[in-house]
Amino acid sequence: MGAIALDGSTSFRVWAPNATGVAVVGEFNDWNPEKDPLEPGKDGLWSKVVEGAVSGDQYQFEITNGEMHFRKNDAYAREIHPQTAFSVIYADDFDWNSPPFVLPNWNELVIYELHVGTFNSEAHNSLGRFEQVVGRLPYLKNLGVNAIEIMPPMAFPGERSWGYSVTNPFSIEASYGGANGFKRLIDAAHAQGIAIILDVVYNHFGPANLDLWQYDGWRENNKGGIYFYNDYRSWTPWGDNRPDYGRGEVRQYIRDNAMFWLEEYRVDGLRVDSTLFIRNAHGDNNSPETDIAEGWTLLQWINDEVQRHFPGRITIAEDMMQNHWLTKPTKEGGAGFSTQWDSAFVHPVRTNVVKAEDKDRSMDEIVRAINFRYNEDSIQRVIFSESHDEDANGKARIPQEIDPNNTAGYYAQKKSVLAAGLTLTTPGIPMLFEGQEFLEDGWFRDDKGLDWSKLKTFRGISRLYHDLISLRRNLYGNTRGLTGPFVWVHHVNHQDKIIAFHRWAEGGPKDDVIVVASFTDRTFEDGYRIGLPRDGQWIIRFNSNWKGYSPDFHDVSDPDGHVPAEKEPRDGLDYSGTISLPPYGLLILSQEVAPNAEDIAL
Repeated sequence: MGAIALDGSTSFRVWAPNATGVAVVGEFNDWNPEKDPLEPGKDGLWSKVVEGAVSGDQYQFEITNGEMHFRKNDAYAREIHPQTAFSVIYADDFDWNSPPFVLPNWNELVIYELHVGTFNSEAHNSLGRFEQVVGRLPYLKNLGVNAIEIMPPMAFPGERSWGYSVTNPFSIEASYGGANGFKRLIDAAHAQGIAIILDVVYNHFGPANLDLWQYDGWRENNKGGIYFYNDYRSWTPWGDNRPDYGRGEVRQYIRDNAMFWLEEYRVDGLRVDSTLFIRNAHGDNNSPETDIAEGWTLLQWINDEVQRHFPGRITIAEDMMQNHWLTKPTKEGGAGFSTQWDSAFVHPVRTNVVKAEDKDRSMDEIVRAINFRYNEDSIQRVIFSESHDEDANGKARIPQEIDPNNTAGYYAQKKSVLAAGLTLTTPGIPMLFEGQEFLEDGWFRDDKGLDWSKLKTFRGISRLYHDLISLRRNLYGNTRGLTGPFVWVHHVNHQDKIIAFHRWAEGGPKDDVIVVASFTDRTFEDGYRIGLPRDGQWIIRFNSNWKGYSPDFHDVSDPDGHVPAEKEPRDGLDYSGTISLPPYGLLILSQEVAPNAEDIAL
């Protein structure tokens, strides 16, 4: 479908079942609709090979429906001209330099979500581009992340956007650097060992400047025409623009789009936006009478196709309704996603670190956030404390919500780091949001870039994230349990607001990990006793209160960082030990000494 560049010509093919005539107009025929009419075929398809139409030429389709005549961009346009907003013939001749990339094991992924337009290295009010993300790849690699989730970079109206107002689903936004700019980013990321996960939007299109709207002139109830529902199912929170998942050609269009990014752009996974509004007309998880059955089967088809053609790639649902069926296999009636964004983690964690009074923090909510999983599989959830949604829409970044008057202060640092520490030690696939690692404040906006000067100001906090990520990925070989599926929250102190949990994969030295988290302003310098799985010396691998992370922190630690296990049962375990516990602190313990971590390079 669309415009396929050949040798000295281009094949045009468009779906317009209600048109009485279609012509292609462009730079190659002086925009004259008389020169290149398309031939009608079966199922509303029109096509023609046009000699002299070559890569780089602008074009549109002139569609006739009775007395109506209008021009539309190609629904499959792979490039949109930045000035004219016309379709551009695009030949895929990109020269990939990186070898075939294999996505890291999912239990070892650490995702970094970013927005191209705000992830820039110039003045923080300038529009970012792919090339600037490429320039920051060494930084991200040194930070330790091994996957980047890109907010939608498809063509959108206006100068700026979060990316969810997609107008041309197959075209990359020209102001970001266009198709080849995105491919250069993917190629460079793969060379650095970093996967690319692409955010796609199938719950709605547009709404502004949308060529798909009433594409061939037909519509019912004055709604969207052939690409959209034309009844009550058309409604979404983003306009009257839900695609018609029951129409075969629209299903094929969306399926083709998903495959397109995996095949032509070599992305390593897809994050599907707001699946709730694909599967339910009202976005109501508890309203089966408004379920859209064909929306569910479309999601199943896409996931089956990904597994069949691109085994090992990951698909992520953003649903936020804690629906286990999303990540069940399609053969069992599930939607077949690999994993899903998890509201059962982010909401209780954010709520409890943001609260002003320690007495109001609920350890039961934190315990449930740690233990929760889908279908008994810890990898079926993506966990985070910040994201583009959680840091906007009436909310702000965690430091801003903790202390609006002092986002760089002690409490904003300590409690935001506590939330990040839980994210990187709890079972699941952890995700960070751009700038989180250097205490970016305010709320997420598409017209304000990251303040990269904070990376130098909060160099120690960035080092903290680096150290946490290294332990989460077991890069030193002594915290394998953090990549494992098992967790037991064996210590819960409701009065003092302290929890401890045991993580493991197979168990034993270098595998068993103990995480202790304090949700109180109190310091326990005289020793706080917790249960330990085994005899011997336990080493504190990480202490969030280390003064090297921030001049506002004060070392509260045990001599030499060692905690000897004693034959004193505690918390259901045969051994226990005493640790010095800092306020709002998070400690990670395992057995055998780790090498020193390298600092983060600016």
